[in-house]
Amino acid sequence: MISFLEFEKPIAALEARIAELRATASDSDLDIESEIAKLEKKSAAMLTSTYARLSPWQKTQVARHPQRPHFLDYVKLAFTDFVPLGGDRLYGEDQAIIGGLARLDGRKVMLIGHEKGHDTATRIKHNFGMGKPEGYRKAIRLMEMASKFGLPVVTLVDTSGAFPGVEAEERGQAEAIARSTEACLALQVPMVAAIVGEGGSGGAVALASANKVLMLEHAVYSVISPEGASSILWRTPDKAADAATAMKVTAQDLLGLNVIDAVVPEPTGGAHRDPVATARALADAIGSELAGLEGKSSAELLNQREERFLAIGSL
Repeated sequence: MISFLEFEKPIAALEARIAELRATASDSDLDIESEIAKLEKKSAAMLTSTYARLSPWQKTQVARHPQRPHFLDYVKLAFTDFVPLGGDRLYGEDQAIIGGLARLDGRKVMLIGHEKGHDTATRIKHNFGMGKPEGYRKAIRLMEMASKFGLPVVTLVDTSGAFPGVEAEERGQAEAIARSTEACLALQVPMVAAIVGEGGSGGAVALASANKVLMLEHAVYSVISPEGASSILWRTPDKAADAATAMKVTAQDLLGLNVIDAVVPEPTGGAHRDPVATARALADAIGSELAGLEGKSSAELLNQREERFLAIGSL
């Protein structure tokens, strides 16, 4: 059962009416299939037109949809032979950032990403995808391992930001994020990052400083949440929609600003409506970028990565 967002209420009403008619048809001898077909066609058209003109704030809501696929979903749907590797060898294991060896269409990769969880229990377990210092230090360890064994690195970014708790600060959160960003930029092997939901602040950049950065069509990527920016600029979170527009958080805006390299299309209505198709499109896009980076020397990869990030924001 799909959970409908606030702006999808007209579509939800149509879907509810279709469900009622189906129940009526099963409980009586009435032939109402033609009426159901008309309503389904109208619902599909409304869904298509709605998602063709989403505002930045609406895209933010889609990126946060509770049923949107996360890291472990993509592991099952797009990768094979995943072997998780845990621990930072310093403090402990962070379930908000997961990583390990995997195959993408037969190609061996080091796969790392944020996991938010899907229900109360798993969201608490994975800390809502907000990485702690040990999570970023684990990512560093895995990136260094990938570099040593010549494995390309693939990251799936989906976090509202790194965990801001006191204990995280006590264990060196800022330093861990900076070191993780540095590790990305220093990799001797190809790296492709994909923003699959929220790309929030340094917690996202720490896993997204790659040779190529992709974004799903309805993902968002920003230095601060729209609510946070609204609270700073207008002293209230109620202007989040205005902040989202001003901040250029969408994949389409960021492609135009050369912050990302490509937009991966999602099924009509968002990734949560067809996770399998989304995973396939994402796997194809990542595979294509990795193929384009094959054969480049370590020096070429480092220079390309450096030039890419230094060019952001330049005229």
